[in-house]
Amino acid sequence: MGDAKKNRRELIVYLCTVVLSVVFLLVGNRSASYRPRVYSSGELTCTAVVREILDIQTQTYTLSGEAGEVYTETIAFRARLTNGELKGTTVTGYQQLDSMLAAMPDRVSAGDRIVLSFTDMGDGQQAWYFMEYHRSGALIGLVAFFFVMLLLFGRIKGVNTIVSLVFTCLAVFAVFIPAILAGRNVYLWSAIICVFVTTMTLLIVSGASRKSLCAGAGCLGGLAFTGLLTLLMDRILHLTGMVDEQSIYLTMLEGAALDLRAIIFGAILVGAMGATMDVSMSLASSLQEVAEHSQGRIGFGELVKSGFHIGRDMMCTMANTLILAYIGSSLSTVLLLASSAESLLSLFNREMIVVEVLQAVVGSLGILFTIPATSLLAASVYQGKKPSRKQEMRMARKAAISGELNGKYDSLLKQNHPPKPEDTQK
Repeated sequence: MGDAKKNRRELIVYLCTVVLSVVFLLVGNRSASYRPRVYSSGELTCTAVVREILDIQTQTYTLSGEAGEVYTETIAFRARLTNGELKGTTVTGYQQLDSMLAAMPDRVSAGDRIVLSFTDMGDGQQAWYFMEYHRSGALIGLVAFFFVMLLLFGRIKGVNTIVSLVFTCLAVFAVFIPAILAGRNVYLWSAIICVFVTTMTLLIVSGASRKSLCAGAGCLGGLAFTGLLTLLMDRILHLTGMVDEQSIYLTMLEGAALDLRAIIFGAILVGAMGATMDVSMSLASSLQEVAEHSQGRIGFGELVKSGFHIGRDMMCTMANTLILAYIGSSLSTVLLLASSAESLLSLFNREMIVVEVLQAVVGSLGILFTIPATSLLAASVYQGKKPSRKQEMRMARKAAISGELNGKYDSLLKQNHPPKPEDTQK
């Protein structure tokens, strides 16, 4: 009866969390009051499958200077359109390759899925031209495979993970980004998104429990420390927010007065949220297990000490995770800056490198703060905690199975190694 009541309560919490998350997304998107401007180029684009290559023409010419000999290729092919009003129509398309380009796409071949653009050249000349390879189909397949593997390995936990992941992505792309583009306060909306994602994820994955409370409070404490430290370092480092050329384009957006320094703050906070939540949840779960298996014999100080010991092991790997993630996400730009820098002094004073280092270090410091915050809170909650009836039955079952296995092992040992006569006489 008790388990049925507990399961019913967990289901109610789960459904309420889902409903409130949907309400938050709808209200948040509406309050952002931003609608993307869609500019039509007048070109018709369609996906297509290449059927056959019709012709390849190559033109070679020589340029003065260091360019040397260059060439252009025009590949004519026949393709069948796979979407839109012209779906099923077979058209002739062209792909143009120029060796002057730094990176040319692969030459099309039969069976390739591509995106074609219909262009009116004027004077009655119209043609279909290759735009890009159709990559989204394979990407959707990969995401679907990821979800299937989550369901196979996680089962009900996998379902909860997928639900929380969907809500997290929607919170970022349907609420956070529109709010920034609409000119809302980035600092405020960064905090709102972090509180929502943390609360929603823990309630969906772990339910309303003391473990979720400890993990959520520790995570938000670490994020608050990260945010305050970011604001402090923003003043000390005299950041402008002009990190790269994308930042320049943001200042040119029509009708948007974006605060580039606030965008750096939001990027650091959202980027550190995942790792901080991981550390706080793992630590709260570990301390809960320690408290339950001690059967109420472990006190506050010993739990805090255990939390610090567990946290030290997490600290190194999670700090490396953050630093490597930030380096990997901007590796091309870092390579370009490193190759053109006059000295290490000039390299490490470029704002882009400074911001990358700031993200990694401040995020890691947030994790360091999360460890003692979660340990202290979990210790105060779990101290003297005795296992529930269900947990006692589970531990008793484990002990019975262990005793049964030990008995079987002893009997097998006696059969394979019978006592010697002299031992029997003794």
